[in-house]
Amino acid sequence: MSDVHTMLQQILQHHAAAFPGFAAQPAPAPTSPDAVYQAALQACSALGFIAHDAECVARAWQARSVRTGHFAPTPWPDEPQDFGLQALPRARTFAPCPQQLGLYAVLPDAAWVGRMARAGVPTVQLRFKSDDPAAVAREVAAAVQAVQDTPALLFINDHWRQAMAAGAYGAHLGQEDLDALQPSELQTLQSSGLRLGVSTHGYAEMLRADAVGPSYIAMGAVFPTTLKKMATAPQGVGRLAAYARLMRGYPLVAIGGIGADQFGEVLGTGVGSIAVVRALVNAPDPEASARQLLAHMAAPQRFQSGTAP
Repeated sequence: MSDVHTMLQQILQHHAAAFPGFAAQPAPAPTSPDAVYQAALQACSALGFIAHDAECVARAWQARSVRTGHFAPTPWPDEPQDFGLQALPRARTFAPCPQQLGLYAVLPDAAWVGRMARAGVPTVQLRFKSDDPAAVAREVAAAVQAVQDTPALLFINDHWRQAMAAGAYGAHLGQEDLDALQPSELQTLQSSGLRLGVSTHGYAEMLRADAVGPSYIAMGAVFPTTLKKMATAPQGVGRLAAYARLMRGYPLVAIGGIGADQFGEVLGTGVGSIAVVRALVNAPDPEASARQLLAHMAAPQRFQSGTAP
């Protein structure tokens, strides 16, 4: 039996929870970093990771085997150095934000921002969709005004220039928006003192986010969501836990289809914040829903995630 096939069987055996009814046969461990890489790449593909993420994990597994001299396939790699993340203290970083951002409400306009800030939600995001620059500027300014007499931290989705101009606490960018920034724009954004949150949907995007050292990293979608079309399948709590272990040096926000009944298991992964949209905006009594979700955030964690992603 080849080293690659041997390790592939070991990985799949260790993570058999991802495959109901799957059973791999025990086998001796491979003895070369190349075999580790090839087997990990095949195993990650078999476990359902997209190509870019499978490559990231396989490279990390290989780097760990070289660093430690051990070629066993377990546990799942989660050391930042093996993934090539920035060493601490980071050379590139944005202004810091609280490690625990708590309940994080993503809201469609300034009126909703003010309403949820007054309801006690500690972190709010304005996700205002418009192609009219003047309308965007007015809505961002109104959202900044709406939180002024509250302790809420306000992030502006996408519109970072308007966020800077209005004096918002921070901005939030998706991967495409982050990639579209010119180096000079990224420097301007960083030098402004604006906090930056970045959306990620797997290992490759987390590594891309780490390259700029954002203030926090959002990870999802954890569960199925109908709010937007996702390029990747729902990650699930198991993978979220693996992501949280790897990115533990950042404040972390879980997002995507998370309801009150799932707060315990999501918080059990180690994230410090849960973002919600429909749980507030579509609620019959949004203020009452906010109080309920805040209570869930404050409750002791009753669920702990498994170790397999």
